[in-house]
Amino acid sequence: METATWARRIVALIVDWFASTLVVIVLVGGVDNWAGDQQAGFYVLAVFVVESALFTMLSGGSFGQLATRLRVVRENGDPRPIPPHLALLRQVLIALVIPPLIYRPDGRGLHDLAAGSAVVTLQTFRSLAGRGSVQS
Repeated sequence: METATWARRIVALIVDWFASTLVVIVLVGGVDNWAGDQQAGFYVLAVFVVESALFTMLSGGSFGQLATRLRVVRENGDPRPIPPHLALLRQVLIALVIPPLIYRPDGRGLHDLAAGSAVVTLQTFRSLAGRGSVQS
């Protein structure tokens, strides 16, 4: 199974981080409150972990991954979303930064190895789901 490129994964991470930042800005009452809050970075990280874990377990990828046409699948190629406890573990490890930077030749980082997952393109996901090469 071919995994997604690191460039696409990084774009998805940027989309997730931007969306998490916007959620925190709204929750704390605007940009001025967000910019002046020393805990704002922690809030963004917490929103990122919760958002990405929830989206991954419910729809097979974080908001950023869905937007960039990526999906998280089980390492055996099963297209069903990974279980909640593994989705949360995966996102906590991503938040620690180091696990995604240590990866195997197949592109799966320590976070994917621990969760038994892999990040694939939407086209690969569709072929795993038995839809063949449906146009995207």
